[in-house]
Amino acid sequence: MILPRERDPRFITIRRGGTLTDSDHRLLVVWAATCAEHVLGLFEEAQPEDPRPRRAIEQVRGWVRGEVTMMDARAAGGHAMGAARDLRGAPRFAAYAAGQAGAAAHVAAHELGAAAYAIKAARAAAPPGDDSAGRRECRWQRDQLPDAIRDLVLDDQRLRNDICWSVFDV
Repeated sequence: MILPRERDPRFITIRRGGTLTDSDHRLLVVWAATCAEHVLGLFEEAQPEDPRPRRAIEQVRGWVRGEVTMMDARAAGGHAMGAARDLRGAPRFAAYAAGQAGAAAHVAAHELGAAAYAIKAARAAAPPGDDSAGRRECRWQRDQLPDAIRDLVLDDQRLRNDICWSVFDV
């Protein structure tokens, strides 16, 4: 579970009664796609013929540009999560990261799911005994954050760290 029981109004768009602007929603989605794309190779190495996670990232980036509907981006995210179903370890988590990125077009709070699953993928892909892979991935992700959403995402990580497998402990 990566979403809180009560939705944070900072991740609900203004038109739906929250405080999130469309521009910040797009920034959150781009960041989520960037996090997922960073570990996508872990899936593609295991499943080179399955385009679903890459397609989810492409579709959600298209949504940001206004070329893809929210429903199509969200559906592509669901298909990416379907690609994860029969897998284990890093490939599974990488596909879930792509799926969460796709879902962020619909519910912005899925941005943290993309980041959390990407960290789990990096941890799972690390050699035995490398306990720092997740921390390195988390730091890399934070370095990608645009200034406009940095404080929002860092606070969200703090608030949801416990339900996101404590992956944001750096």
